[in-house]
Parts: sequence; structure tokens; C-alpha cells
Amino acid sequence: MMMEKKQSWSKHGHTYESDQSKGAILVKTYGSPWSNSSILKTPCEQSRQKASEIARFHIQDMRSWFRDSFFRMSKKDEEREKRERAFFENGSKLLEKLIVSCNGKSIPIRSFSAQELQQATNNYNKRYGMRWYEGSLEGRMVFVKRFPENESFAEFVINDIVISAQMSAHSNVLKPIGCCLETTSPILVFEFAANGFLADQIFVYHITQQQNQPMVWERRLKIARQIAHAISYLHAAFSRPVIHMYIDIKNILLDEHDVPKLSNFYFSVSIPEGETDVEGFQNRHPMFRTPELEATGKVNEKTDVYKFGVVLLELLTGEDSDNIIRLANDEGSNLVAYMHNRDQVCCINEIVDPAILVGEGGASLEQQLQSVVDLALTCTEEDPERRPTMVDVTKELRRIESFVP
Repeated sequence: MMMEKKQSWSKHGHTYESDQSKGAILVKTYGSPWSNSSILKTPCEQSRQKASEIARFHIQDMRSWFRDSFFRMSKKDEEREKRERAFFENGSKLLEKLIVSCNGKSIPIRSFSAQELQQATNNYNKRYGMRWYEGSLEGRMVFVKRFPENESFAEFVINDIVISAQMSAHSNVLKPIGCCLETTSPILVFEFAANGFLADQIFVYHITQQQNQPMVWERRLKIARQIAHAISYLHAAFSRPVIHMYIDIKNILLDEHDVPKLSNFYFSVSIPEGETDVEGFQNRHPMFRTPELEATGKVNEKTDVYKFGVVLLELLTGEDSDNIIRLANDEGSNLVAYMHNRDQVCCINEIVDPAILVGEGGASLEQQLQSVVDLALTCTEEDPERRPTMVDVTKELRRIESFVP
């Protein structure tokens, strides 16, 4: 006697029973008006139901695909519209700034797409400092400067493009190659500076991290004189003096031949015709701090002189001006205040970077160092009227260089 073979399983709220003796599947439905009923389905009916379920599944899948595709297309359309809007807004601001600042003269600035720069930097893979990235365009190494996607940055970035372009004739200014206007804040492209930032070769804690050799005094002095000349050019070469506002050792880069390049003009301002000063960029960060800016909110050429004096002190001591470590027991002390308040009979060897004193220097080296200390202190006088002009500073540094150690 053959035993009946039955199997059962559940799916989609139904219980299925296979009855091989009848060649059919018994489907029991629950939770329906016919919850106690049973339906007997023949093999032919089973095939029709299976085909219907497959068709229903594919229709749902296709609907999902169309919905996702439409979403992706819509997102691409939104991104394209955003890029186009940014391009026209930034482009009009840039053109207006160029016309006003360059007296109608044409300054060619190459335009790059966001995709080009993303590929050039390998998706912004290798970073220098806060916003600088190494890249390669048409076989040429470049620096790409990228800012946060924030409309508040756009005006400053455009200012950086325009002033950098105006200053590009000077050999000690980092030359702009082009920009991308498709992003909320434009992305800038500059010539490459293979030896990086000057600060990384001067500050003691940077040297330890970077494992760089300390820079010799002769190179420091030459760099100081070249940057002083670039600032003099900024003050005197145009119809209205331009104030950099952001002279800082961290804004000076070095090319493969150690030629210094001044950068970061995004806070630069022009003094209006007939005026002697102008409203300066207000920021509590120490890098912007000068006595006159804190007292009046106004700046002029002497503001850059003060900040350059700070750079001179940093080149002399190897200390970060806002966080001196070697010279003062109180970490975080201000270098300018320390130097102005120090004992005037203090030996020069006690304040200069020990790396400068390595080897034979003699009286000529000591004379150079003392002269630069005196110049730096004059540049950082609290009263702007007592500070020299950058033209005078450049001449004095050239004179000091003539004292061959």
C-alpha cells in the first residue's frame, strides 16, 4: 500500500500543501474573507500563477529602476544648474573686479572645469597646508587652492585671483594659472612651488616634524629682501596703493630654486584715491593683529610694514611669533612684545636661531644680525608714523646683505 506524500510550506501569508497523489497543490488562505477555504490548483493553474507573479515582480522592478533613474537625472540636472549658476555669478563678479582694478586692461585668466581639477589632483589627494593641493595639468605640476563651499568665501577668492594676476609680473609672487568658477567658492590654480612653505623650514617644531635641515642665514636674508621688494611693488606699482593685509611667513612659498613667492591676497585692499588709509579686514586671529587695526579699524602701507617686521623676527629667531617656545618660559608669549621688552644689553647670540650660529661667522655675521634686529624692531613700532616704508626696508636689507660674513 502506497503512503500519501504531503509537504507543506508558507509564503506571502498562504500555506501551501503538495499532494503528490492528486498532482496538485492545495493553497490555504488566511486573513481573507474566505479564511477557512481551500483552493485546489492544478499544474496548469500553477504555471499561470507563477508567470503572473514573475511579471508582477518585473513590473515593480522596472518601476523602481525608472524612479531611481529619474532621481539620478534630476540630481544631475540640479548639479548642472548649480554649476552654471555659480559660473555666471562668479564670472560676473570676477569681470567687474578686473575692470575696476586693472583700469580696463586685459588680464587673461584660464578657466578650468571642476572635473578637470578633480582629475588633476587625483580627487584632491595630496594636501599642503590648509587649502593647497598638488596637481598636474597637461604634464605640468601645479598648486590647486580649494576653499570651503561657502558663498561668504567667494568675494575673498575672487580678490585673490585679481590681485595675484595684477602682481604676476613680479618674480617673487606666486603666479596664477587659472581658476574654476563652477563651484560656490572658485577654485584657484597656481604655479607649483616645489620646496613648500617657508615656515616649514624655519620654525623649530616644523623642522622636527618635516625632518628638514635648518635654513642658513644667507638664504634667510636673501628671502627677506626679495619679499620686501614684492611688498614695495604692491604698494607703489599701481595707481592706488594695495595693502596685502596678510603678510605672514606661512604665506610665503619656495620654488625648486628657493625663490620665495608671496601668496594669499584674498584680504588685500586698495586705498581710495585721495585717502591715506582704508577700512581693514576685521579678524581676531593674531595673524591680522596690528596696533592701528585694533585701535581704529583702519590700515595703510605701514600695516604691511609691521607684519613684515614680524616675519623678520621669525627668520631671526626661528620662533613662531604667537607661540614662542625657546626664548620665553611662558609658552604662547608674543614675539614682538618679548623683543621690545627684552634687556637691550642682551647678547645677540641669545636671541637668534642657534642654527644660524653654526660654523664660523665672525664680526660681519654679528653685524648683519644686529642690523636686522634693529630693522625689525623699527618695523614693529606701535606708532605707524615711526615705521619705515617698504621701499626703505628693501634698501636697508640690500645694504645689510653687503656685509659679507
